[in-house]
Amino acid sequence: MKKNNELRPFTRQLYRGNGRYLALAMVHTLLSTAAAMMISWLLQLIIDMATGAEVGFTFTQVVGLTALCLLLDAAAWGFAYLSRPRFITQGIGQYKEYVFERICEKGISAFSGENSSLYISALSNDAAAIESNYLGNIFVIADCLFMFVGALALMFYYSPLLTAISIALSLLPLLVSILTGGLVAKAEKQVSDRNAAYMTTLKDSLQGFSVIKSFRAERQMCGIFAQQVRAVSGAKCLRRKMSILVRLLASFAGSFVQLGVFLIGAYLALTDVGISAGSVLVFGQLLNFVISPIGTIPTALAEVKASRALIAKIADALGDNVREEGATRKTTLDSAITVRDLTFGYEAEKLVLRNVDFTFRKGRRYAIVGASGSGKSTLLGLLMASHGDYSGTICYDDTPLRQISSESLYEMVSMVQQNVFIFNASIRDNITMFSDFPKNEVDRAIELSGLAALIAERGEEYCCGENGSGLSGGEKQRISIARSLLKKSQVLLVDEATAALDAETACQVTSAILGLADMTSIVVTHSLDEGLLRKYDGILTLKNGVIVETGTFDELIGQRGYFYSLYTVSQ
Repeated sequence: MKKNNELRPFTRQLYRGNGRYLALAMVHTLLSTAAAMMISWLLQLIIDMATGAEVGFTFTQVVGLTALCLLLDAAAWGFAYLSRPRFITQGIGQYKEYVFERICEKGISAFSGENSSLYISALSNDAAAIESNYLGNIFVIADCLFMFVGALALMFYYSPLLTAISIALSLLPLLVSILTGGLVAKAEKQVSDRNAAYMTTLKDSLQGFSVIKSFRAERQMCGIFAQQVRAVSGAKCLRRKMSILVRLLASFAGSFVQLGVFLIGAYLALTDVGISAGSVLVFGQLLNFVISPIGTIPTALAEVKASRALIAKIADALGDNVREEGATRKTTLDSAITVRDLTFGYEAEKLVLRNVDFTFRKGRRYAIVGASGSGKSTLLGLLMASHGDYSGTICYDDTPLRQISSESLYEMVSMVQQNVFIFNASIRDNITMFSDFPKNEVDRAIELSGLAALIAERGEEYCCGENGSGLSGGEKQRISIARSLLKKSQVLLVDEATAALDAETACQVTSAILGLADMTSIVVTHSLDEGLLRKYDGILTLKNGVIVETGTFDELIGQRGYFYSLYTVSQ
């Protein structure tokens, strides 16, 4: 598990600005403990009064004290009503917001190598467990501790001897709780792990639904899904079994103690050692306040420990793939992007790029071509600071990329990818990304990206559907272009944006990109269409991570080298 100081930023969210509600909740605990002890004391008075013993109060006074006790208990629950729900909901809400903010700190390509289901699970099932088992158990533990101390004090007042005997007998349930408390924490961790795997399968099944149908793999996927459901159900069943087992053993030990105290108390009362029948009966009730915490607190602490393990799990994941921030603010490209001796590999022994040298001049349009696996997309990702562990240099003008802050880099550079994500919102919201822009700027972005016909047909408020289910591939790509235009990006990186589009739509989208004035465009493309390739100011040809040729279309065709071979094969 991570050290406490590493978890503190996460656990702090559970309490931030929440102190007043926690204080009011503790007032409830104090008042309810006082009311419970008073009820036990009143029961002793009533029982002894009914048996004819002298109690020092009249019946009317006992009735008045009973009414006061009920008012005290009602006041206690009033404090609980005002505080506990607010404390828990505000705490878990702040925790979720903080986790999401930390997710947003990750690098732009972080999720390509990560399992996003872990984050979905952390913000759903794990958060529910933290809400219940961490925040909820704060009050369980506080209530038990106050009741435990109050009950022991009142028991000692009635009979120090019987109190000592009760404590000795209570060692049994304490031992049972210590031995079994860890079982619940282990089972809770297993539920979290199984649920993350289940969420992965569910996400894959829904996102890959068309592939499943096309290859008639429904039965196989149903089998895999059923296997994950059974794994989660089995883990939850085991967790419930462990919980029941712990409670069963605690209940058995508690009954043993309670019956033992009753028998010994009855013996003491019969032998006239100074304890009344009412005191013996009240001892039995007070014992519940002693035995219950012994069984409850270790289990609650185990659940808190399990919750901290869930917090540590997401804290570990959030520490990966976070870009090391530069301090320089740079939002304009004045001259060029320069790449020198760039070498990179996702694994140290397997290089993807080797000694890449090139200068991308401001305002020009470049195509990056090559066979699959040649490093095209990797080069584009590095220009967007997807990874920082490369050798060589990448400079925007004279500023090394590593020194540029993420905020200013993402303001200067935009990326259009093959899979454009569209939110289940209006076309306008998807273009503006839920921000406010002047209408004339939005209209300009719509016109330049080629969305005018779509807007005229459906309107800006047309709901795009989940991940753009109501739009075609070309329309999604045009929205991504409009986003970049509206953001006024200096540099546009395009990664295989037209790979899934038909030839006509691909040509239209690419033409729209290449028609953007005053923007540096770097396009990774699989399409070797002569008409489009002639529009680029330069073409880089990659082979096995090395730039083997550069030039215009005519220059590369004239060289009759590797590009010429690629182009010829594609025709």
